[in-house]
Amino acid sequence: MIALSGVTIHQGAFSLCDVSFDVAEGQYAVLMGRTGSGKTTLLEAICGLRRVAQGSIRLMGRDVTRLRPAARGVGYVPQDGGMFSRLTVREHLGFALAIRRWPRHAIQRRVDELAERLGLEHLLDRRPYGLSGGEVQRVALGRALAMRPGVLLLDEPLSALDEDTRAEMHDLLRAVQHETRVTVLHVTHNRSEACRLADLVLELRDGQVQPSGTPPGRCANAEPPCGDSFARKVRYHEG
Repeated sequence: MIALSGVTIHQGAFSLCDVSFDVAEGQYAVLMGRTGSGKTTLLEAICGLRRVAQGSIRLMGRDVTRLRPAARGVGYVPQDGGMFSRLTVREHLGFALAIRRWPRHAIQRRVDELAERLGLEHLLDRRPYGLSGGEVQRVALGRALAMRPGVLLLDEPLSALDEDTRAEMHDLLRAVQHETRVTVLHVTHNRSEACRLADLVLELRDGQVQPSGTPPGRCANAEPPCGDSFARKVRYHEG
C-alpha cells in the first residue's frame, strides 16, 4: 500500500503542494503527467531521496515520512537504470543485501535465484558497459527486488527500449508483480504502456494526483498485460 496525505515538497523554484493519493496493496499503479510536472520528485519523496516539507507518506501501513531510504522497504528503479560502472551484474544484484550485511552465502543464493528468473545467468560477471537497454533494465529490476520489498517504484523504466524489448519487459513486469504481489508505482509518458500494465492509472496535473479517465486494459490495440507463455517462462516464486 502507498498512501500520500497532504504531501508538500519544495525543490528550488518548483513545488508540489498538498498532494494526496492511495495505491492499494498489491496494485500495479501507473502515474502519468507532463514533463516537469513532478512525477520523479514524487517517487524520490516516497523512497526517501527527497525531503517532504509537510504531510505524510505511509507504505504497507507504516508511516515512513522521516525514515531513511534503507528503512522504508522500497525497491527503486531510476530512469537510466542507475548502474555503477565498476560493479558486475552479480554485484549489482547483491548490492542492497551487502549493505544490509546479509551473510555471503545468503547473498549468493538470492543473486543466483534472481539471475535465473530474470534471464541474467550469462551476464553475471559482466560490467554495465556493453549491456543492451533491456539487459540494463533487467539488472536494475533484479537489484530493486533483491530484498523482497513491499513497494516497487519505477521511473520510466522502458522509455529507452525498442518496441520488441519494451513488449517483452511489459510481460516481465506484469509477471513479476503477479507472482510477488509487490505494490507498484510506475511512471511513464506512454498511454499504451499504462493500459497494458496498470490496475490503476493516475495523472499528475496542476500539482494534484487524480485517477485518469483512461480505463486500464481497455485502450485500443492494447495487448493483454501478461502473456501466459512468458509468465510461465519467468515464474518468480518467492524463496
